[in-house]
Amino acid sequence: MRVAALQFDVRRGASAANLSVVEEGLRAAAQAGVELVVLPEMWASGFPGPQSDLDALVAADGRSWLRVAELARELELAVAGSAFGAAPGALPRNRARLLERGACLLEHDKVHLFSPTAETESFSAGDAPLGAVELRGARVGLAICYDLRFPELTRSAFLAGVEVLCVSAQWPLARAAHWNALVQGLAVANQCFVVACNRTGTDVIGRRELVLEFPGNSRIVSPHGELLAAGRPEDALVAAELDLALVRELRRRVPVERDRRPELYARWNGAQRAL
Repeated sequence: MRVAALQFDVRRGASAANLSVVEEGLRAAAQAGVELVVLPEMWASGFPGPQSDLDALVAADGRSWLRVAELARELELAVAGSAFGAAPGALPRNRARLLERGACLLEHDKVHLFSPTAETESFSAGDAPLGAVELRGARVGLAICYDLRFPELTRSAFLAGVEVLCVSAQWPLARAAHWNALVQGLAVANQCFVVACNRTGTDVIGRRELVLEFPGNSRIVSPHGELLAAGRPEDALVAAELDLALVRELRRRVPVERDRRPELYARWNGAQRAL
């Protein structure tokens, strides 16, 4: 499977401009023989500011996804990324989607909201583990940015049989070393490929209006921890070829799933809750 991360400078509230960048990138990906493209977190309109109309942003992001679905169908692509998702009766979700030739195969709502930028004021949190779906001969899953810091959640990707994990992020330059370590560790610990797309540029983020710089630095990592491709601090399509046989052979030779001891983990968690 040939995959790519489409990293770019997501402009807040600029749905048309962001969609134009994505359309151009998807067409370039199709010409390069890419099958699966991962977009950054909140790719369609960025994170909201203090005066943002959340209902309007949800509607705009929905229209952007519809256009991407049309493109995915036209170009015979699979596309993953996160944007606003409606949550009736609550604040909207930061929702990742996986489209296959226009059809939505999988969704995942960000579980852990980033408190330093006051995400809880704009989003409601998801509560489901990471799932997986069959896509072109691989088990593919979705994850979003800050959730990488919580192994209680990311382990659920391994338990779902994920072979290719798509990560959408807006991860700042100040903690780029954390990003590198977490993406590589996720691939090794879960014996899977990780296709992690991070944005570029500088932006005012969230209701607390933090000014953050983003390095790009999208990464495609093998289950052995090998860096197959990495982005620089500019807009780019970061691509690599994945040999899915590597995942299956590694899991056979190093049978982590078989050697797990979940009965102990459940007991330990129960003891900790009792303290």
